Amino acid sequence: MSSSPSASSGAGSSKPKGKFHNDLISRGVYGSNPVGTATFIGLRSLDPFLQYQILAHGWGSALIARLAAGLSTIPLGSWNQTLTTLPLPRQILLAMATGSVVKQVYWLVFLSRENFPASAAVPVSIYNTLVNSLNSLLLVTTVTSAANLGPSIWIPGAKEAVSLPIVVGSVMYIVGILTETVSEIQRKKFKDDPKNKGKICTTGLWSWARHVNYAGYTLWRAGYSLAAGGWVAAGLMAAWHAYTFYFRSIPILDDYMMSKYDDQWKKYKADVPYQLFPYIY
Repeated sequence: MSSSPSASSGAGSSKPKGKFHNDLISRGVYGSNPVGTATFIGLRSLDPFLQYQILAHGWGSALIARLAAGLSTIPLGSWNQTLTTLPLPRQILLAMATGSVVKQVYWLVFLSRENFPASAAVPVSIYNTLVNSLNSLLLVTTVTSAANLGPSIWIPGAKEAVSLPIVVGSVMYIVGILTETVSEIQRKKFKDDPKNKGKICTTGLWSWARHVNYAGYTLWRAGYSLAAGGWVAAGLMAAWHAYTFYFRSIPILDDYMMSKYDDQWKKYKADVPYQLFPYIY
C-alpha cells in the first residue's frame, strides 16, 4: 500500500502470494475491522482541527519561530481568526485538508472491502497529517508561501485575489481527488456485480491506466502542495509519490495480480500499457 489509504488497483482480491508482502492493506482478507476503522476515522478527523490551529490561531508562526528563528511568517492581524475572516489562501488550504479527510474516510467506510487494521490506520493517518501540516507551514512562511507568488487572479465572488499557483493547485486538487474517487466507485460497482466475479475491472477510468487511482492521488497531493508552497513544493511532492508508486506500490500490486489472475492480468497490461497517466506513463 502507498502512503494513501486508497492504494489498490482495479482488480478483485484473494490471499496474496509472491515476494511483495509489505503492503499495509490485508489484500484478500475481507471484512470490516471496527477497531481499525474507528482508529482511522478518529485520527483523520483531528487533522482539520490541527490545520485550523496552524493556519488561523498562530500555531504555525510559533512552530516556525522555534524551528527556524530566521524565518518570518505572514501576519494575520489577529491570533483568533475565524473561518470567515481567514485570508482566502488559508481557507482554500483548510478546505483541502478537510476534503482529504472526507475522501479517505468515505473510501474506507463505503468502498474498501479488505480488512484495514489499526496497525495500518495509525501510520497512514500520521503520514497524511504530517504532509498536510507541512503544507500549512509552507503557506504561512513568508519565503515559501504560494500566496506571495504572482500573478494574482480574481476568483468570481471572492473578496480578494489569489496567486496563480493557488488557482492551478486548486484545479489539480479537484481533478485529482475526483479521479481517485470516481475510479474507486467504478471498481466497486464492477466487483459488486455477480457476473463480474473473478474478473479484472477494465472499464471506465481503468481503461485509461492500470493504476489510475494512484494518478489521481498524485495529482491532488501535488495540487495541495502547489497551493501551499508553489511550483517547487508541487514538483517535489509529485516526484515523491511517483517514486513510491513506481518502486513500491506498483510492484506489490503487479506481483499480487499475477499471482491471482496471471493471463488475464497479462492481457490487461497489454491492452492498457499506461500505468499512471494515460498517454504519458
